[in-house]
Amino acid sequence: MKIHNFSAGPSILPESTIKNSADAVLNFAGTGLSLLEVSHRGKEFVAVMDEALALFKELLDIPAGYEVVFVGGGASTQFCMVPYNLMQKKAAYLNTGTWANKALKEAKGFGEVVEVASSKDSVYNHIPKGYEIPSDADYFHITTNNTIYGTEIKTDLDVNVPLVADMSSDIFSRPVDVSKYTLIYGGAQKNLAPAGVTFAIVKTDALGKVDRHIPTMLDYRTHIDAGSMFNTPPVFPIYSALQTLKWLKEMGGVSAMEKINIEKAAVLYDEIDRNRLFKAPVVNVEDRSLMNICFIMNDEYKELEKEFFDFASSRGMSGIKGHRSVGGFRASTYNAMPKSSIQALVDCMKEFEAKH
Repeated sequence: MKIHNFSAGPSILPESTIKNSADAVLNFAGTGLSLLEVSHRGKEFVAVMDEALALFKELLDIPAGYEVVFVGGGASTQFCMVPYNLMQKKAAYLNTGTWANKALKEAKGFGEVVEVASSKDSVYNHIPKGYEIPSDADYFHITTNNTIYGTEIKTDLDVNVPLVADMSSDIFSRPVDVSKYTLIYGGAQKNLAPAGVTFAIVKTDALGKVDRHIPTMLDYRTHIDAGSMFNTPPVFPIYSALQTLKWLKEMGGVSAMEKINIEKAAVLYDEIDRNRLFKAPVVNVEDRSLMNICFIMNDEYKELEKEFFDFASSRGMSGIKGHRSVGGFRASTYNAMPKSSIQALVDCMKEFEAKH
C-alpha cells in the first residue's frame, strides 16, 4: 500500500532529493567517502554550498544588494536574530498564529514591540486586515504561512517600513518580490530539506545600524562574510536542499510550482466544502493556506473524528492529524506532494461519507 505523507514538518521531499541524498551518504561526489564524514572545507562540498546559494538566488530572482546564508538553529533562533540585528528601539508584529506569537514574544527582549493586529481571539482563523503600522518602527514582521491553523498571506505586502517575513513553510511555493523585504528567513524542513538548516535572505545595507553588541554567531554579517562557512555548516541538509533546488528548477521554477499548488489545494478544498461531514475552520476563503489545509468534522459528526482518522490511516494517509492545539485534521500539501496523493485523500473522504 502506498503511504501518502501529509506531515506538517519534517515533511515530504521530492523523490530525487531522497535518492540523491541517500546515494551521497554512501559515496559523495565520487570520493569514496560518505557525505556524513567529509570535510566541509573540501572542494567537493564547497562546490555544493556555492551551487546551492547560487540556485537559491536564481529561483527567487533575488536582486543585487541581498545575500543568502545557511545557518543552524531553526526559525526559532531567527526570532531573536532578527531583533538583535534590526531593532534599535521599536518593531511591529502581526500576530497570525503560534509561530508569529513566539516571534513577537522573543522580540520583546530587545525593545518596544507593537502588535498591530491579532487573530488570536478567534483561534487564528483569519488574517487580520486594515491595521496601521507605526511609521517609526524599525521593521514590520509577518509570518506568511501558519502551519497549525491553515492561513496564509499569499501576496507581498506594501508597507512603509522595512518588512521581515518568516517563510518557513511556503518558501519556493510561489514567486516572491524579494525587493519588498529587508529580511526573509525560514527553517528548511517544510519545503526544502531535512531539518537542520535554516535560510536567511538579507538586505545587506540594513545591517550594522543597531547600537548593541551582537554575539558573533547571531550577527548576520558573520555568516555573509564567511559564505555560510564561519563554523561547520549542516552539511547533509544543505546537500539535500541543493537536490530540492535542482528539482524545483526542473519543474519549471516557482511560477510553475505556484500553479500546481493552486490546483492541488483547490481539489481538496472543493471536497471539504462539498462533503457534509467536514468543514474548513478558516473563515475567509482568500486566507486559506495552499500549504497546510485544515479541516474538522461538522458539529453533528464530531463523534466520527477518531473513526475517520483510523479509516484514513488504514488507507495510507499519514500525518493528517491536526495539531494538538486545534484538533481535527491537517493535510500539508507542500511542493513535493503529488496530485495523486491529494486525490487519494479526497477519495478516502468520499468513501467515508458514503459509509455514514
